[in-house]
Amino acid sequence: MSETYTVKVEEARPAADGKPSAGPVYRCIYAKDGLLESPVGLESPWQFFCDSAKRIPNNQMLGRRKVSDGKVGPYVWLTYQEVYDAAIRFGSAMRSRGVNPGDRCGIYGSNCPEWIIAMEACNSQAITYVPLYDTLGANAVEFIINHAEVSIAFVQENKIPSVGIHCVNSVYSIVSFANVSSSQKKEAEELGVSCFSWEEFLQLGTLDCELPPKKKTNISTIMYTSGTTGEPKGVVLTNQAIVAEVLSVDQMFVVTGKVCSEEDTYFSFLPLAHIYDQIIETHCIHKGCSIGFWQGDVRYLMEDIQELKPTMFSGVPRVYDRIYTATNSKLGNMKKGMPQNKAAPLLDSLVFSKIREAFGGRLQAMLSGAAPLPIHVEEFLRVTSGAPLTQGYVSYSMPTSDTLTMIGLTESCSGCFTSLADVFNMIGTVGVPMTTVEARLESVPEMGYDALSSVPRGEICLRGNTLFSGYYKRPDLTEEVIVDGWFHTGDIGEWQPNGAMKIIDRKKNIFKLSQGEYVAVESIENIYLQCPLTTLIWVYGNSFESFLVAVVVPDRKALEDWAVNHLHEAVDFKSLCENPKARKYVLDELNSTAQKHKLRGFEMLKAVHLEPTPFDIEKDLITPTFKLKRPQLLKYYKDKIDQLYSEAKGSKP
Repeated sequence: MSETYTVKVEEARPAADGKPSAGPVYRCIYAKDGLLESPVGLESPWQFFCDSAKRIPNNQMLGRRKVSDGKVGPYVWLTYQEVYDAAIRFGSAMRSRGVNPGDRCGIYGSNCPEWIIAMEACNSQAITYVPLYDTLGANAVEFIINHAEVSIAFVQENKIPSVGIHCVNSVYSIVSFANVSSSQKKEAEELGVSCFSWEEFLQLGTLDCELPPKKKTNISTIMYTSGTTGEPKGVVLTNQAIVAEVLSVDQMFVVTGKVCSEEDTYFSFLPLAHIYDQIIETHCIHKGCSIGFWQGDVRYLMEDIQELKPTMFSGVPRVYDRIYTATNSKLGNMKKGMPQNKAAPLLDSLVFSKIREAFGGRLQAMLSGAAPLPIHVEEFLRVTSGAPLTQGYVSYSMPTSDTLTMIGLTESCSGCFTSLADVFNMIGTVGVPMTTVEARLESVPEMGYDALSSVPRGEICLRGNTLFSGYYKRPDLTEEVIVDGWFHTGDIGEWQPNGAMKIIDRKKNIFKLSQGEYVAVESIENIYLQCPLTTLIWVYGNSFESFLVAVVVPDRKALEDWAVNHLHEAVDFKSLCENPKARKYVLDELNSTAQKHKLRGFEMLKAVHLEPTPFDIEKDLITPTFKLKRPQLLKYYKDKIDQLYSEAKGSKP
């Protein structure tokens, strides 16, 4: 019998008074006696930074590569003391401009030392910081700044025009990450906005300033989620939630035998505007690690990594997928229970060392976030990199044989589930609840999920100390997802025998076909994405039609290779996507994949449109985290969808 890593703390609840049944409440075994809380006296994330600056003032904290005469040089570093002094002075400068504790400050730009300094400046003065997505676009930025009533914004130099033009109703001070041109200053002043260079604003502050008291209940940040429909939602996270989350991450590192320290170097690549990277970097600051930033250009990503030689790296599935190739020998030994560092030592030295060198040669921890990482890619990287890799919305992993994964949502302050060291059969799951939360499943009868069955399945619900306080100025949306103290995530989960949770579906994005069959479209799309011809797919159906159609972005090389052998004329890729034979070939291959995975008849596709251009953010078809925006996709492809239904009804494919 396999060991279980959760404990039951509350019995199941039967269906009653119009509410569905709910399964038992579980906690991680490391929280069996109570959920982890932020301790007395630790009131704010600011204290993490203060303590590290006092303990290791001369250690390297924030680094970037300097560009001179068009050439990129080595990393140049700011020490903990230098960053501390800058944060104090910028915090003082904000107060001199009338920004007070509890007011909102925007931060807009790519990952860089200035981003962290602005965040810590806000923390020093108990000012709420509001991250702005680097990829959201002007309209969303305008909405967020005005909705949150942001009065000052730290902005990357090339983003200043969009903030100055669109956000004059709220912002009255803009601080550039670098310089400000005289024309930019003049334009801003005409709009009633003061515009400062980084150095100019620094001179307004002083080191001799009084810091206000902090409280656990203070709002640390309002983090807007892009969402797949409607306006962005402001997720309110308190000091207590962030502090508890960081301490829970630290606790899980300790119980799995690894403690991060000032000897570690983290490569900052994923957006700081997301809670994922913020929690990781706050934990790094807490432990005194060094943080090196990428240049901001994916073309030079691997070059930056090799120059920095990090011990910790975060990526997204598309980055990892590029370095994936098949291998089975070491993986087979690991599946038999052999520790990762002993599964294939000869292959480690002869073959896999080249992959480790590509990441700088010192890698001890690999992390993947923003979107799900295919299991086969995760397995490959764990085999070849020498550093366990874990994946999910938010994930952490450990060196050698120790593995820690953390997966969660913005609303759960990034982490709500975690995997444990060397429990290899947790691959493909999100692990057990973090030590700050407890979880249960709630039945979803309309989808056939029963939380009380022998294999419990249902909507994942969370309760604990790292959950958000609500959506900013939207009590209506808050009441929709927090019911009787439980946050309803919208994810459908299945408890595993060892206490791990496996996400199997989404409660939302289901619809009924005209014959009465329900379709869980995200689950179906994930299966179709396993077809080698497919890079992106949007499956569509509605209650007025009896079958499904799809818009597919095909793999260009795979389709062009097929065309060489099956078409008798040379065509460009756009024309190839319009070719009826190519469309039928892709449709047949997709449905072949569906049959292999035992999809039901009504889940098969009857027609496809081949789109040569990937869905992108500029067209508002996907979110910054690559989730499909279904209403926008329908609006954009409405004519194509109508044409697909007309074609499919006229003749069978």
